[in-house]
Amino acid sequence: MPRPITWVEIDRDALLANLRTFRRRVGPRVALCPVVKANAYGHGLTEVARLVEPHVGFLAVQSLEEAVALRRAGARKPILILGYVPRAALHTAARAGFHLSVSNRESLLGLARAGRRLGSRVPVHLELETGTHRLGVVPEDLPAFAAALHEARDALTLAGVSTHFANIEDTTNHTFARSQLRAYRAGLERLATMGLRPRLRHTACSAAAILFDETHFDLVRVGISLYGHWPSRETLVSSRTRRVTHLRLRPVLTWKTRVAQLQDVPAGATVGYGCSHRTTRRSRLAVLPSGYWDGYDRGLSNIGRVLVRGQEAPVRGRVCMNMTMVDVTDVPGVALEDEVVLLGAQGPAQVSAEDLATLLGTIPYEVLTRINPTLPRVVV
Repeated sequence: MPRPITWVEIDRDALLANLRTFRRRVGPRVALCPVVKANAYGHGLTEVARLVEPHVGFLAVQSLEEAVALRRAGARKPILILGYVPRAALHTAARAGFHLSVSNRESLLGLARAGRRLGSRVPVHLELETGTHRLGVVPEDLPAFAAALHEARDALTLAGVSTHFANIEDTTNHTFARSQLRAYRAGLERLATMGLRPRLRHTACSAAAILFDETHFDLVRVGISLYGHWPSRETLVSSRTRRVTHLRLRPVLTWKTRVAQLQDVPAGATVGYGCSHRTTRRSRLAVLPSGYWDGYDRGLSNIGRVLVRGQEAPVRGRVCMNMTMVDVTDVPGVALEDEVVLLGAQGPAQVSAEDLATLLGTIPYEVLTRINPTLPRVVV
């Protein structure tokens, strides 16, 4: 196979090191559930799942389509679907044996019908609404859910009860998160009085798993930090305040392309669409065959930087759909098809997802997940 022109490298050792970090953090009795939704946060759904599956108890995705893709790729561990599954697809999901998060009664009843037709018990996870106000069962509806589960105990099994924190990583004041945890515990107690005790209690995302032992329960859903990124600066600060030690995260992803053309242009030349950049000196430009279609955000026009031969090269002009121009005047010896790092490290230099997120006024999650899923993911 010829070498790709733009691709993503996945560092196997870094990924598994991060997984071991969380195993040490939560201890041997808590199940690890890597969240591989959104193409494994841009890292490659099947590539990441194959690497982590031998070491974990569950895999979590957002959609039925992602779950099916994992099964077709050979995944055998239980798969938890965190998002909404349309009622017309519930039988398909139940037949495949997926664990489903449920937060409306119609889905619960639909899964009960599917379980009876299949002659098996479908594992469901009730998601409790504790303050995020997205998907979730509100407290006043718990009795109706409990009654439905009792009536369908031949077709459904309460495999889990979960919730999702609304404000645990965007702040160093965790009062709201603690109120959610209290609401979650109250929901568990109320279900217990109705005779319902789940096998798996789970609340913890990456930030919760890092900061609060009391959120670990039976399973933790590790997302962004599995891939080597702190959920936020506030989480990092809070971890130091709380003296969480021995927690080293290693970025897993490097995004690369190649020099497709070199041009020497005079001082005063305009670059790219809209003539948004004008050179102030005689310059050497490298044209990269990667642009916003690939996920390199147009907002990085004239402010982004890439790495060539271990040195920074600034973006000049607008990022195009399929091309980006960078100034390599001060980088000696750049040649056609030289490797260029859009995100990641090259020698001692680095462009991190956090760096790009700061420039774009967003979060690393968005930078990573918007990398085009059709680009090759190469495990190294």
